[in-house]
Amino acid sequence: MDDRKIYVIDGENFSSMKEFYDEIQHVMLEGGYWGRNLAAFNDILRGGYGSVEDNGFAIRWKNSDLSKRHLGYEATVNQLTKALENCHPTNIAHLTRELEQARINEGQTMFEYIVEIIGDHGSGGREGKDDIKLYLE
Repeated sequence: MDDRKIYVIDGENFSSMKEFYDEIQHVMLEGGYWGRNLAAFNDILRGGYGSVEDNGFAIRWKNSDLSKRHLGYEATVNQLTKALENCHPTNIAHLTRELEQARINEGQTMFEYIVEIIGDHGSGGREGKDDIKLYLE
């Protein structure tokens, strides 16, 4: 690892998306308020939000294998079901397809969505200028 600020999240501290959001709030925002959804998490990764660095940082995800299990298809079904309740009408068909896939254990899981979002802010990602590194342990 390099000398950038490192935020350590631990898969032993959460087993649901709600608890993942609690962990992010505690570790990265020192308890500050945020939107508690994946779009808001994406915003946090851009930096300059609360206590988050805006010149590159790292996320060290301890017990990521445990998170991969906890944030698997069951969590994905739960999250997509909630998202469908409040989504814009233009997103219904897309979310419905994703939900149908998750129900048969296909498509991306919540864990994979989160890793992808973080990766988008790293080297070679769409928002690579944010210079975020992810270390899965």
